[in-house]
Amino acid sequence: MKLLKEKILKEGIVVGSEILKVDSFLNHQIDISLMQEIGKEFYRRFKDCGINKILTIEASGIGIASIAAIYFDVPVVFAKKAKSKNLDAETYKSSVYSFTKQAHYDVQVSKRYLNPEDRILILDDFLANAQAALGLIDIINQSGATLEGIGIVIEKGFQDGGQILREMDIKLESLAIVNRFEDGKITFIEHSEA
Repeated sequence: MKLLKEKILKEGIVVGSEILKVDSFLNHQIDISLMQEIGKEFYRRFKDCGINKILTIEASGIGIASIAAIYFDVPVVFAKKAKSKNLDAETYKSSVYSFTKQAHYDVQVSKRYLNPEDRILILDDFLANAQAALGLIDIINQSGATLEGIGIVIEKGFQDGGQILREMDIKLESLAIVNRFEDGKITFIEHSEA
């Protein structure tokens, strides 16, 4: 997605060899015009999959999923990371390792919001080692729902998450795939857009 790549090159900040900060437009402050284009692009790529729910993980995925859901005209369900008194007692749970936080945490979704009739699209901001995606896939499997695909805004192509998911025969659509960070510069893997 050309617009997204241009924004990453203009405003993305490389930290070390593995971190890309895009908090000026994606996951702290949100550029709504760009987010609308991202939502439209995910809809274009997954519109024929019969999706009736979008699943994401708090917090960065919520904005992306919410804007995309407007085009799909479906609800968004997000896995919660923190225990809460207002969360239903019966939940689907999975353990996820966070690369950025260097810690394991449980994510959970109320059993009321996922069921075997659901056809799910997972959306998230980043794909690195696929830990969040695998946790959400586990929750989908527990619920008996069907995973129709995964949409990622930025995939780190130099980490193994994309390969893991593609080897599972999952329809994975990443809008920008970073090849590497070299001397603070970002290069992309060019691929044909679906």
